[in-house]
Amino acid sequence: MKVVIQRVQQASVTVDGMVIGQIQKGLMVLVGIVNEDSPTDIEWLSNKIVNMRLFEDDNGVMNKSILEIGGSILLVSQFTLHASTKKGNRPSYIAAAKPEISIPLYEFMIKQLSSDMGMPIQTGKFGADMKVALINDGPVTIIVDSKNKE
Repeated sequence: MKVVIQRVQQASVTVDGMVIGQIQKGLMVLVGIVNEDSPTDIEWLSNKIVNMRLFEDDNGVMNKSILEIGGSILLVSQFTLHASTKKGNRPSYIAAAKPEISIPLYEFMIKQLSSDMGMPIQTGKFGADMKVALINDGPVTIIVDSKNKE
């Protein structure tokens, strides 16, 4: 499982002209799921996301987590994170898990992040044509792959 974590001043997801998820200060998290992913990957990633020190302390040093600043999370599924660009000019998405695998894992990730945050998170809509808007703060963008734990 791969995530792209962006520290944001604000972020939102719109589907069919309606805002379905939005946050102010916090983290925009894009998640890509592959067939080999499991709840263990989600538990590890969720813990990493909520405890990663990406927010500045009083000295301007990134030393505080999303939990410490009372921020929010917006989670959006994005199968294109597992695009292969090795040959040709058209990316291949063969590595991305099919919906029957990825939907239950995505739903578990929502529950796990909400539990680890101690409050509900905001989300996009799995499989929808989403319009994502954000103001990246910093910019701070971190990529984490659960297959690279060690």
